[in-house]
Amino acid sequence: MIIVLRPGATKEQLEHIIRKMESLGLKTLVSRGVERTIIGVIGEEDVLRVQPLEVYPGVEKVMPVLAPYKLVSREFKPEDTVIDIKGVKIGANKLVVMAGPCSIEKYDLLLETAKKVKSAGATILRGGAFKPRTSPYSFQGLGEEGLKYLRDVADKVGMLTITELMDSRELVLVERYTDIIQIGARNMQNFNLLKEVGLSQKPVLLKRGMMSTVKELLMSAEYILSNGNFNVILCERGIRTFEDSTRFTLDVSAVPVIKQLSHLPVIVDPSHAAGKWGLVPALSLAAVAAGCDGLIVEVHPRPEEAFSDGAQSLLPEKFSEMMENIRKVAKAVGRDL
Repeated sequence: MIIVLRPGATKEQLEHIIRKMESLGLKTLVSRGVERTIIGVIGEEDVLRVQPLEVYPGVEKVMPVLAPYKLVSREFKPEDTVIDIKGVKIGANKLVVMAGPCSIEKYDLLLETAKKVKSAGATILRGGAFKPRTSPYSFQGLGEEGLKYLRDVADKVGMLTITELMDSRELVLVERYTDIIQIGARNMQNFNLLKEVGLSQKPVLLKRGMMSTVKELLMSAEYILSNGNFNVILCERGIRTFEDSTRFTLDVSAVPVIKQLSHLPVIVDPSHAAGKWGLVPALSLAAVAAGCDGLIVEVHPRPEEAFSDGAQSLLPEKFSEMMENIRKVAKAVGRDL
């Protein structure tokens, strides 16, 4: 249920409604827009149906939310969410590009990569310290040592950081070193992990599962928001279909679909969708044209030596070339880079 307050509703009226909802055993979350304040009420809606909510002082109207996801919906928040992380705004008119190696391997290599992607226009350094691998014998990441490398390199070159969280027991550790916590495709429906990052104050990048619908992605995001963390970024990274010419099939249509249904920013991961570096630039341009808010791209100076995902990693010079083309497409659709 959504309670929309009148323009000029007082703080006392807002607090009165919140106290009443909580006395009924319901949870409230407040969204303050430019013109309106909205109260999202979560819980057993049968309790609300017998309450004369429209007569409460300061209330303009009351609306049921028909979608199973409440807080991520456009009904709850009509305007786009913009997440401001140390001055980098995700969801605003300017596109945000996250770039770096799949795995954090060596300090010097990470520093070399960071300098090159930063000069090309990336603002967020990506790199995995804990790697979810299909084979238990594959490289699993450097752990805390890798996180220290990521933080130190990003601070040196003036970038933000993003890295994947695999286990809720490592949340405090990851929070210490990163600016954005990534929840990978394999953990999209790890609901206990989603609840934990929902209690965190760190922004969360939530990747769509490889066999998940848009609705399931939004329901997973709802777990995070319902625990109090509204700084969620959704990520389309390709889904599994019968087509085998790419690693996954990039669902470009998911970008405008999510934009219609949710206020949360959407970025695209062309690297994991393609599985081949030569396809990454074309998919990136398509994603920008479709209206995404940014990209997360794998870049490695020597992909033939990469510990993981070398085949889909762009060389820095190819990344720079792609960024120049992205600027042209962004300008054509009224965006900046």
